[in-house]
Amino acid sequence: MNETVAPEGAELRARAEIDLAAVRANVRALRERAPGAALMAVVKADGYGHGAVACARAAVEAGATWLGTATPQEALALRAAGLPADVRIMCWLWTPGGPWRQAIEADVDVSLSGMWALREVIAAARLAGRPARVQLKADTGLGRGGCQPGDDWTELVTEALRAQAEGLLRITGLWSHFACADEPGHPSVAAQLARFREMVAYAETRGVEPEVRHIANSPATLTLPESHFDLVRPGIAMYGVSPSPEIGTPADFGLRPVMTLTAALALVKHVPGGHGVSYGHHYVTPGATTLGLVPLGYADGIPRHASSAGPVLVEGKWRTVAGRVAMDQFVVDLGGDEPGPGAEAVLFGPGDRGEPTAEDWAQAAGTIAYEIVTRIGSRVPRVYVNASGE
Repeated sequence: MNETVAPEGAELRARAEIDLAAVRANVRALRERAPGAALMAVVKADGYGHGAVACARAAVEAGATWLGTATPQEALALRAAGLPADVRIMCWLWTPGGPWRQAIEADVDVSLSGMWALREVIAAARLAGRPARVQLKADTGLGRGGCQPGDDWTELVTEALRAQAEGLLRITGLWSHFACADEPGHPSVAAQLARFREMVAYAETRGVEPEVRHIANSPATLTLPESHFDLVRPGIAMYGVSPSPEIGTPADFGLRPVMTLTAALALVKHVPGGHGVSYGHHYVTPGATTLGLVPLGYADGIPRHASSAGPVLVEGKWRTVAGRVAMDQFVVDLGGDEPGPGAEAVLFGPGDRGEPTAEDWAQAAGTIAYEIVTRIGSRVPRVYVNASGE
């Protein structure tokens, strides 16, 4: 979990400012949406690009009692960061030969989707000399991770209960994941909820007593109270990004975007009309103008698919990427304006100053806002503001 933090007072080519007060406020807003459930703050993928440890701490300060990660390495790094011992950490993306014993010894909840994983965690628990905390994942219709209903679920539940009776593990959770919760009214949502209830009921009638049952991701947390059960797992919403424009903007849910991405213009110059710009000359100046060089490119996570489309705020005016995004830089046509070198270019933020948002970049690149914030790379320092709790 590599958090890139800028040296104090350093002049920066670019920066991703992370507002931890916004993280705390978002977690509180999400808890209000699900008052009867505990909240798992999902901080996988280095906190969706925002910095896992800093955002995890802020989320815990605001009342999150669980943290969620994809990989065991992410979970182990969180545990090593010294977060409060009573905060539960869960990880779910395992492959054969993973660090099961380390996870058990670090008191991490591990997800099991099939018998191979159950066998490996039992062997690791024997080596560790302590029971594993495991959560059984049901595939209720996403068709990705999780155990299939029917005979496969029966076998997994039966064998996990046998291992629990031997003191090798504790079944702490039953869980699943939605496929289309970000599409209001999609028939799969009701179908998955029904299947989840059936699979949970089967496990509980066989003797499973889970601490938590959970299926609600960000859109379900925001819009489907019937899916909240004992625990909700907001991810992108915690960072103030709407999981889907169709269900509402961040402001509609009382959320505030956490990341603001800015860069200092590296060059401003006059060029004549008919001047080709960037690789392939896909943009040619329509007349005499000024060009600004923004020192960010696809190596920093700026999507090349946003070439000739990505919006940037410079001195209060929206500009558009002129031509192709290159590895380390791109150009904007300033229309004759002459900001000095070092002037601020705002790629996205909350929108308070009229700047674009991550959703605007997603639309420009033909993708989702999740990808825009998560892909910002380690060459861009994260600068944390409002670190102290309120």
